[in-house]
Amino acid sequence: MSEPVVKVEGLYKNYGAVEALRGVSFQVDEGELFGLLGPNGAGKTTTVEILEGLRTPDRGAVRVCGLDPQRQPIEMKNIAGASLQSTSLPDKMRVAETLEMFARFYRNPRNTDELLRRFQLEEKRDGFYHQLSGGQKQRLALALALVNNPRIIFLDEPTAGLDPQVRREIYDTMEELKKEKKTILLTTHYIEEAERLCDRVAIVDYGRVMALGTPRELKHRSAGTTRIEVRLSQPPVDGALSRLEGVTESLKQDDVYALHSTAPTKTIVALVKYLDTEGVELQGLEMRSPSLEDVFLELTGRRLRE
Repeated sequence: MSEPVVKVEGLYKNYGAVEALRGVSFQVDEGELFGLLGPNGAGKTTTVEILEGLRTPDRGAVRVCGLDPQRQPIEMKNIAGASLQSTSLPDKMRVAETLEMFARFYRNPRNTDELLRRFQLEEKRDGFYHQLSGGQKQRLALALALVNNPRIIFLDEPTAGLDPQVRREIYDTMEELKKEKKTILLTTHYIEEAERLCDRVAIVDYGRVMALGTPRELKHRSAGTTRIEVRLSQPPVDGALSRLEGVTESLKQDDVYALHSTAPTKTIVALVKYLDTEGVELQGLEMRSPSLEDVFLELTGRRLRE
């Protein structure tokens, strides 16, 4: 089995009295889109900046493509691309000349005209940076992250603050990169982003990895309950639904009864038997499995965006 592209072992980092990282460990395999999912202040950006060689850890070890980012910065620059949380360029830099200038920094750069086409910036090639929209600036930042034809790409919250349409365009770009077998480490605090894009996810909070696995594995591993929503032709006998097998909680929301069950199949069988006995008609039924939001809430006791 090949060595992981990214290997993080027991990473610690303090800023004065603030413990930003408290023993973070994970690895990213070749061709994987790996997500660090957590709220602002969880330690995601600090982790990525250490991997990029921008910060020095207090303790722990990191390797990126077998390199030490602190001791081998030149080699790192030629195998890693990065898009930071915010990119700021001189207002009077033109789009094409920016890409061409950055391309000259590297041994094996991508064709800049191809990058302009790929990121829909051809019409803006002679435009100044300050004339670009927020989405165009972000697309340029992604193009710059790819200009050195990197083996691994670090994307630190690449869609934060963007409107839904631009966000979908960025998602499409990341999915294209996945098809090209590029290794990507993505930080995000958007649940739907992690579920849609990531092969594996590390849920991070307060500087620790709380859980790690595929989105499906994390949801399956969760002790959270399945939500069963039912609509009935008439109200049930008081407390009847909460006594069904597997039900831990029963709530009424408008004309919908929401049942939280640890054994959804058994709950549905018991529900059908009850309705048949009482002569109540089932008008609608929906089930929802635990989401990554549910997993995060279960692990940390708080919602992701708090």
